[in-house]
Amino acid sequence: MGKGKPHIEFLSIDMEDGWETPPGYPDTFKQKILAQDIDEPNRTGSRSRLLKIAPGGYSTEPFVHEHWEEVYLLNGDLIVGNDANGEGGEKFHAPTYACRPPGVHHGPFKTDEGCVMFEMHYFYDAGEE
Repeated sequence: MGKGKPHIEFLSIDMEDGWETPPGYPDTFKQKILAQDIDEPNRTGSRSRLLKIAPGGYSTEPFVHEHWEEVYLLNGDLIVGNDANGEGGEKFHAPTYACRPPGVHHGPFKTDEGCVMFEMHYFYDAGEE
C-alpha cells in the first residue's frame, strides 16, 4: 500500500496563481492539485484538486477514466453534454454534486459564467473490504 496523501492542516489556497492546464484539457480548464498520491497506471491512491473553467470555456469530447470521481460545483455554472462547438447541454448552478464510478463517459463540459469545482479522484476496490 502507498504512503497516502500528506497531512495538511488548513493550508491557505491562492485562488489566483499556481493553476495549470491538466494534460489533454483545453487551456480554458485549469487545475490546482491540493493533495495526491494517485498512481493511475497501477490503479492506486487518490487526488484532491480544484478545477476551474474560464467563462465561455468548453471541452469537445466526453471524458472517461478508470478511477472514481466526486465533483462538487463550488461556484458558477456548468453545462453538461454540449456538442463539439460548445452548443447545447444541460445547465447546472452551484451548489451541485456528482459521483461517477470508473468507466463512465461524462461531458463534454462548458460554462457561461466560469466555475470552480472541488474534485476527488480515487481507486476503490469493493473486494478489498
